[in-house]
Amino acid sequence: MLLTLDISNTTIKVGVFQNDTLIANWRFATVRQKLTDEYAMLLLDLFTACGIPAGEISGVAMSCVVPPLRSVFDELARKYLHLTPVIVGPGIKTGVKLAVDNPREVGADRVVNALATHRLYGGPAIAIAFGTATVFDCISAQGDYLGGAIAPGVVTALESLTRSAAQLFQIELVRPPKAIGRNTVHMMQSGLVLGFAGLVEGLVKRLRSELGGEAKVIATGGLAEVIAPVTDVIEVVDLELTLKGLKLIYELNA
Repeated sequence: MLLTLDISNTTIKVGVFQNDTLIANWRFATVRQKLTDEYAMLLLDLFTACGIPAGEISGVAMSCVVPPLRSVFDELARKYLHLTPVIVGPGIKTGVKLAVDNPREVGADRVVNALATHRLYGGPAIAIAFGTATVFDCISAQGDYLGGAIAPGVVTALESLTRSAAQLFQIELVRPPKAIGRNTVHMMQSGLVLGFAGLVEGLVKRLRSELGGEAKVIATGGLAEVIAPVTDVIEVVDLELTLKGLKLIYELNA
């Protein structure tokens, strides 16, 4: 079995593959101060709860955009699973050409999503990750990573709004009844949910034009299922896109 770990700024996504099947996946909050042993106990408890013997994990692949946690999970794999993890970064085969000004600036999760998008859905394509940031990754017909766009994440925008405006507060991020809100909650939901849908539509139109064709649009990340139903430009929602990409990268380096 293969353990995959996508360590982002807000959440850590974990998946276990048995051959080509994702048999278990979990999400928990990213805590930079948490130690190796603490994360190990959490993972081992999850394995136990799902009937997955830790001794049957035969490989580990991970991407990490939180530098302090890279060594934490590297140590976890070696100490508790007795495995050397494949960590997306310099020296690792990814099958993705980075056609950007500075390849070193491209986050590991961007590379993983680009590979998974092209292998699973073809190209040209636009992969949108709804996380701490809303990231638009553009992939060519040949599978090259061309760059894209970065906007604030929906939750990030909400948190900034409630910190800066004394009379605004946390709300549930769901579709409002109408675009014209009749109360503060519906007004904020309109601005955030429908507003971000408009952002997606506008950027996709521009990115498609520069890609030179009808690029397919794939969405992933925690809020993909909130934004996708309120816009017709997202064609596929794949919440496990990054985990699938990590599996592909592991196979390239096994």
